[in-house]
Amino acid sequence: MQLKLTLIAAALALGTASFVQAADKADRKVHNADDERIESEYKLAKEKCDPLSGNQKDICVAEAKAKEKVAKAENDAKNAKDQAKAHARVERVKADAGYDVAKQKCQENKGNEKDVCMKQAKADRDRAKAAGAKHERSATTGSSKP
Repeated sequence: MQLKLTLIAAALALGTASFVQAADKADRKVHNADDERIESEYKLAKEKCDPLSGNQKDICVAEAKAKEKVAKAENDAKNAKDQAKAHARVERVKADAGYDVAKQKCQENKGNEKDVCMKQAKADRDRAKAAGAKHERSATTGSSKP
């Protein structure tokens, strides 16, 4: 009797492990398909920049790269075990991507206007990163305090 129970328990454990493994493979396939879609969208967006020239082209490419980075971070976050850290990482990537685009847009300006633009872009990035870190801390501690 004890042997039968042990065999049944072992069979159930193997069945569950196989099910979990199959689910992981399916999740990886979806993740990889999404990565490929993101990559092809980036290539299309970058191709749209080809007719442009100068800083307008640089801005266009920066926007395409920013969109790709954010989409990849969001895709990675879908299956992350620690959702708070994953969300915080997405927020950091968004902040950095926005900063990269803003820096490129600041290149349109000259002299003091350019300096002010760059300082504002950096301040916006730092504020967004701080908000993401604050959100991560409150999510990991279970606190809802701002």
